[in-house]
Amino acid sequence: MRYTLLLHYPEMNSDELSPEAIADAMREFDVYAKALQAAGVLDTAEVLQPSQVTTTLTAPDGTLRVQDGPFADTKEQLGGTFVIEVADLDEAISWAGKAPSLAWGAIEIRPTAVRFVDGEWTASE
Repeated sequence: MRYTLLLHYPEMNSDELSPEAIADAMREFDVYAKALQAAGVLDTAEVLQPSQVTTTLTAPDGTLRVQDGPFADTKEQLGGTFVIEVADLDEAISWAGKAPSLAWGAIEIRPTAVRFVDGEWTASE
């Protein structure tokens, strides 16, 4: 079963984080990603840029609206994702519980419904 681990945590800027803190976090994520990869469950992982560079599209009345910044005004951000392939939710919870960002934010575990691979939509198993 495929799951995406959505990493949510307070958005901070470089004034709030020291270079040492950033380097420490990157080392922790490197260890985590390599453990997922060594276990054969990692499909992909991405760290997202800060929400201030987000562009959000809406079309509530059929007219496209482009907004600079995130849709919701929130103190937390979606900071990154890990897509994993594991046997079940219990295993996804086990891996999510090892993510470094759990110490400072929430992790949402969402199963894949369908995915687009090699030109076709496929239901997740």
